[in-house]
Amino acid sequence: MLDLTTTFAGLKLNNPIIISSSGLTKSAENNANLAAAGAGAVVLKSLFEEQILHETSQLLDDNAFGRAEGYDYLTSYVRQHKLEDYLNVVRDSKKNCNIPVIASISCYNDSEWVNFAKDIERAGADAIEINILSLQTQRAINYEYGSFEKEHVNILKHLKQTINIPIIMKLGNNFTNPIALVDQLKQNGADAVVLFNRFFPLDVDIDNMKTVAGQILSSGFELSNSLRWTGFAYSRLNPINIAVSGGVRDADGLVKSILVGASAVELCSVIFEKGPQYINVMKENLSVWMEKHHYTSISQFKGLLHSDSEGDDTDLFERTQFIKYFGSKE
Repeated sequence: MLDLTTTFAGLKLNNPIIISSSGLTKSAENNANLAAAGAGAVVLKSLFEEQILHETSQLLDDNAFGRAEGYDYLTSYVRQHKLEDYLNVVRDSKKNCNIPVIASISCYNDSEWVNFAKDIERAGADAIEINILSLQTQRAINYEYGSFEKEHVNILKHLKQTINIPIIMKLGNNFTNPIALVDQLKQNGADAVVLFNRFFPLDVDIDNMKTVAGQILSSGFELSNSLRWTGFAYSRLNPINIAVSGGVRDADGLVKSILVGASAVELCSVIFEKGPQYINVMKENLSVWMEKHHYTSISQFKGLLHSDSEGDDTDLFERTQFIKYFGSKE
């Protein structure tokens, strides 16, 4: 018998496929369907600080409130309304799913509203994923180097004082040294990290002369970056739980992620495209690969190809690979 179970953020998953935070996981009904289709866990659609602030601004614009008089009241109202809706999804998902239900908060900074996490814990979430995706575009005169990384650690520390369930930190890919940040997060109690989140894609419409949304769904080309940094993190910070996110399109991508050190993968785009039934296709193909290579459990091949496992070929994880493979091209 093959054992597809894995441990991620202290949670036992019956397989390493996690459905990531998105419209796929916005309702208890969707989550029950994903569980029935074979998912190992689900991450609920995020509670967005950005959305709360945006809706507050819209209400202020649509009503006769003066900003000073109405802002605090409306912000509190929108927050509470959004939170209650979210807690209902957590409760109902837990009632209808037999797999871990991971809540998600997307935030900018370490503000008091992060205390919503306590309510989410009470509602029954098995863990919480924190998404701090933000572009840092200030000029040097207004920016302290390392402040964005410090914000991650500050939010984590706040949450560790607030809740007891596992905390997963989902990172963007806009860091000079992701390993140093992951190390700090690990030292401050993070139970797992996800590498990486995607920025909203930007494109330019050259006929209508305006900026537009780019390709929303991820492609397999995005997997390379997550593989590289997962391999580094596993070799230098192990033991650590990592989930690869972005570019996993099939069982091959799943196997690659585990081989470089991931405990799990987060899927979104491929499930949007092919439907929840594709989860079992990936699981079946994973089983076929394991049987072919004589593995009976995930743990037997996890991390076998991390960044320090290749001897003289360790530069495959480094920037010099471009020179090695394309330097002679003209």
